[in-house]
Amino acid sequence: MEHRIGFMQGRLSPIRNGRIQSFPWENWEKELEIGSSLNFKLMEWTIDSENFLENPLLLEVETGQIAKLLKSKNIEIHSVTCDYYMENPFGESDDFQVLANLKKIIEAMQLVKAHILVIPLVDNSSISEINQSTVSKFLELAECLAEHEVKIAFESDFNPPQLAEFIEYFPDHLFGINYDIGNSAALGFKPLEEFAEYGNRVINVHVKDRPFGGSTVPLGQGNADFSEIFRLLEQFKYQGNYILQTARAKDGTHADTLSRYREMVVNWVQEAKNEYK
Repeated sequence: MEHRIGFMQGRLSPIRNGRIQSFPWENWEKELEIGSSLNFKLMEWTIDSENFLENPLLLEVETGQIAKLLKSKNIEIHSVTCDYYMENPFGESDDFQVLANLKKIIEAMQLVKAHILVIPLVDNSSISEINQSTVSKFLELAECLAEHEVKIAFESDFNPPQLAEFIEYFPDHLFGINYDIGNSAALGFKPLEEFAEYGNRVINVHVKDRPFGGSTVPLGQGNADFSEIFRLLEQFKYQGNYILQTARAKDGTHADTLSRYREMVVNWVQEAKNEYK
């Protein structure tokens, strides 16, 4: 089970520029070493707009640096969170350039054997209604996704019926949903309704907690009903990963905090499995 629980890149690094999540430029190699020492086998890579073309993932074709480090630390990258898109959404940027950059990411992902690209449709990239232009733009990536054996997982703040309608525009062999536990709690969504609408399309899970209408807090201190959510994931026979996108440790004890969160997830998953034995 623990091999399916990974951490979001940056969660084992000092906070940069007051941001809870950003690529850890000064620490990304050291972070892999720390993650390995904690016996993590999985990490979700992050890529944002800052020095976009210098992100090591996009230099992998030239250096092979990440693949070598992953092998030496016995850590895998299955997914990449594309905060680049949240900062450069269609309609607010040069759409041609955004598509070109997304293709660069997809091509680079194959070099580290990553197969899920998480696209956030939240915050700056949120869409208030189903936009056919946006749908068409993402469908332009279908050929590239198929060629490189990558799927897009949308993370959205649509309500459950809207998200169910939205995801139906996309073929399920190339597109799915990233279920963010904390974001759903903050929006006041009911897990039973969410999974009834699109539980079969969930291909990646971000684990965090938030109170209704609030920001990220330590696991168990917000409104997320983890027991119910992990029961539903088990009911839908979810076989994907659980990525700890959790609250940062205010005292800097990121390693101990992340290890504790992992144990909490292990317990919730085991409880859910016991129910369905």
